[in-house]
Amino acid sequence: MSEQAIAVKAQKVAVVADQFKSAAAAVVVNPRGLTVAESTELRSQLREEGVVLEVIKNKVLVRAAEEAGFAELNDLFAGPSAVAFSNDDAVAPARILKKYADENEKLVIKGGVVDGNIADVADINKYASLPSHEGLLGQLMAEFQFPIRSFAYAVKALQEKKEAEEAAPAAE
Repeated sequence: MSEQAIAVKAQKVAVVADQFKSAAAAVVVNPRGLTVAESTELRSQLREEGVVLEVIKNKVLVRAAEEAGFAELNDLFAGPSAVAFSNDDAVAPARILKKYADENEKLVIKGGVVDGNIADVADINKYASLPSHEGLLGQLMAEFQFPIRSFAYAVKALQEKKEAEEAAPAAE
């Protein structure tokens, strides 16, 4: 192998290792059997959520995972492998890939890394059941609004009661 080819592979390993290190989530899947149309549809769904799906050679994945400190992932890199990287939303790759795998049994989730922790298939499925970032923010806002709304209703009820008491003697 020429020095140039070795340098190119070393550069690819460094790039993938950086992706593993900087990703909020990296989910490894086996895409064997997906048609071009199915693969395109999956990539489109992932892209909408800011997730990138890359098919990467297993040797590159093994070296990159070791360089990134995720050598435990090396068992996942057997057979065809693709990795969905998300830098922003730790739940999005798991959610989208799980939904797609449920609809299309050709896609097999192998495991991955979520927030710097190794995740097996069961963990990925748990993350997939969590709401999106926007959904979590919406739930948080609803929690903040509930006490304020309750307080406003209580104040309004007191005001209405006081007005009713003032109106009652006037009616007599």
